Amino acid sequence: MSSASSGVLWRTIGISALISTLLLIGGFGYAVKDMLYPHADAYTGEQGRPVQPESSSLGSSKAINITAIGDSLTKGTGDATGDGYVKQVVALLKKKYPLIPVKLNNNLAVNGLRADQLAHLLSTDKGYRYSLQQANLIVFSIGGNDLFQIANGQSAGEVTGDISLDTVKKELPKGIDRLSKVIKLLHEINPNAQVVYTGLYNPFYNITDLRDGSLQVQKWNEEAYSILHDYPNMTLVPSFDMFERSIDTYLSSDHFHPNHEGYAQIAARIVQSLK
Repeated sequence: MSSASSGVLWRTIGISALISTLLLIGGFGYAVKDMLYPHADAYTGEQGRPVQPESSSLGSSKAINITAIGDSLTKGTGDATGDGYVKQVVALLKKKYPLIPVKLNNNLAVNGLRADQLAHLLSTDKGYRYSLQQANLIVFSIGGNDLFQIANGQSAGEVTGDISLDTVKKELPKGIDRLSKVIKLLHEINPNAQVVYTGLYNPFYNITDLRDGSLQVQKWNEEAYSILHDYPNMTLVPSFDMFERSIDTYLSSDHFHPNHEGYAQIAARIVQSLK
């Protein structure tokens, strides 16, 4: 190789090395500037656009977290298997959404609970409120004790003696007012969860003197539906028709609470109502 060619080669290598060094120094300087004086690009989207709540559709959820509250109906009293409707809802949801984890966070139902007592728990019990806040599905039942305690002053599961249907009719608005407070509190605690309320039925439908109790049960359900209708994420699942048609089939031996099959019918309707 001639000395002239060798000189050109070395000059080319030298220039390339210089350019690379300058680029490296420039990049290093830019990086140091970015670390010392960080700058975030401004959001240029729609101004004033409200934050949209997370979709309440269970089918699009990463997981289904359930909290159950209310009275003995949600507790599962009368079901010899202990499942009640709540555990059967869990099982049916796992079949309906096989790719989504389904978890029962808590069943906080209490035998004999009235709507005013539930409202008190929702207002004061941090454990209740926390469990409800973690749920995207809330199922509950309340009102049976209110309605039938009005009649004879006893817990609905312990009804004995005469039941005054006239007293039920007269005092029913007070029970509905209690229910309205429960629903309002649920909305305040968790406005995004899907909420399903199980409507009341007349467990004494096959007793001639108490058959007309169904009229007051229907009035309760109508008023409950009217209240729930104001909340798009809440729904009422009816149960009165099932028990009136097949009361001997679906009631337990206490003649008030459902048996396992009765709870299965309620569970099926709840799952059918969910999207």
